[in-house]
Amino acid sequence: MDKKIALVTGGVGGIGSAICKRLAQQGHFVVANYGIPGTETRYLEKMAAAGLNGHSTALAFGDVTDYDAIGEMVQGIEKTHGPVDILVNCAGITRDATFRKMTPEQWHLVIETNLTSVFNVTRHVIDGMCERGWGRVVNISSVNGVRGQFGQTNYSAAKAGILGFTKALAQEVIRKGVTVNAISPGYVETEMVAAIRDDVRQQIVAQIPAGRLGLPEEIAESVAYLTSDKSAYITGTNLSINGGLHMYA
Repeated sequence: MDKKIALVTGGVGGIGSAICKRLAQQGHFVVANYGIPGTETRYLEKMAAAGLNGHSTALAFGDVTDYDAIGEMVQGIEKTHGPVDILVNCAGITRDATFRKMTPEQWHLVIETNLTSVFNVTRHVIDGMCERGWGRVVNISSVNGVRGQFGQTNYSAAKAGILGFTKALAQEVIRKGVTVNAISPGYVETEMVAAIRDDVRQQIVAQIPAGRLGLPEEIAESVAYLTSDKSAYITGTNLSINGGLHMYA
């Protein structure tokens, strides 16, 4: 597979950085997007530890909730590195609360960051992919977007929306050589999950048939496959990686 330019939103996070690392190891040039100044430090440390330097990866600051700002970010990437061939929409946050206590701010912030961002970024790269006759889009959803979760109406709605987006866009662009797929991780060993209270986290693990949390590297490996030439006949699908926590037909 030829070297491609890959853009990973939320690329400095736990799952995002694992995806960036794997794609870079696969021979691609990877651009990690981040929206909070200072969060890129650990990313750079991880990449350096993996022996990946400026020849393999770069950073791009941009607020994924701001359509125009992301447009400028993508233009900058294209000017400096080349057109985006692979897009992984990984940016996401949580603002948990039961629905009756949820504020409009909590709702809109999660919807804008987790769902509207997928439109914002994809819209700026999809035309180029179609014109060049090759492209890969992988959207990171969640097990809770499939089954729902108490206290996460905002998060579950956003992640479920990603699945509908994936299936619809996949139908529009497959004849142009562009595939669009989703991955729905279960509970993965990240800082977000580590922030969950100890006893609650133990209860979660007890419900997982595999008996453990997932690893960011396991998600990254699936992204590597879905962005490869070998996956050209796979589009509009959702790959559940949750250790058996939730199964559906």
